[in-house]
Amino acid sequence: MASLKMPIAQLSRLTIGPAVRSQPRLPFVFSGAADQLRCASTKANPKYKKKDTKKKKKTTRSSFIQYSLKDAEQFSLCDAMRYIRAFEVGRPPTSAKYEMHLRLKTLKNGPVIRSRLQLPHPVKTDIRICVICPPDSKAAEAAKKHGAVLVGEEAIFEAVKAGRIEFDRCLCHVDSLAKLNKAALGRVLGPRGLMPSAKTGTVVKDVGATVKEMVGGSEYRERLGVIRMAVGQLGFTPEEMQKNIRYFIDHVKKDMSAMSDKIHKELYEVVLSSTNAPGFSLNGDFRSANSPSTRDLSVL
Repeated sequence: MASLKMPIAQLSRLTIGPAVRSQPRLPFVFSGAADQLRCASTKANPKYKKKDTKKKKKTTRSSFIQYSLKDAEQFSLCDAMRYIRAFEVGRPPTSAKYEMHLRLKTLKNGPVIRSRLQLPHPVKTDIRICVICPPDSKAAEAAKKHGAVLVGEEAIFEAVKAGRIEFDRCLCHVDSLAKLNKAALGRVLGPRGLMPSAKTGTVVKDVGATVKEMVGGSEYRERLGVIRMAVGQLGFTPEEMQKNIRYFIDHVKKDMSAMSDKIHKELYEVVLSSTNAPGFSLNGDFRSANSPSTRDLSVL
């Protein structure tokens, strides 16, 4: 009897073998991963919501911020001087200066106030003035007569280029303006605020009168809605300070009234400070019930 193993083995090769080899190999894909990717869409997950592409317009202020003075503590002039002098104890009377800060209600991008005045009691009497004009002219004689320290043209140009700037203010005669521009001193004098120009009123015809006004005079300019200027020395009496402050405020009000009707500027707050002391807002009174006598404030 023949063995059955051989036919069965052959039959298995004929039926099972080819069928297994003919099956194509498919890549293995986990169906759960696809479901997870679908769940991460913007509709299913609130974290991935579409952002609003419309940009919000930023509102910019056209004027400077002014804080309310209703709750602010304000002082009379004598009281403010009393506290300021306490901060300046031990300092020489000419080293520290009283400074006035005038806060204005004004537009940001509007024109600014800029001027010069001579106080009833000058703060700086040792100011050094330079006048650029022909050295042998009548303008040079008038400038020297009224207190100018340096007068000339080429000698001053060479000194400035060499770095020797021995003056605090600089004026230029109209006839010497062309030589000044040719010397190209703007890079040196411009950053220091000493370059003469017609806008600042330092290019003049009558040099003598301008030097006379400038000796003992003070300049001020509005910056960020505030005008700052020194109005007195530490040794000034309250009466002298009162005269200087009134003259300064009146001069600024005249500057505001001389501007166009379309430009509105208004004085909002008056603050008195010093070189090393904080600012004290003034209420407009000269003395209060608890103020010390003016004699005590007049002696250092």
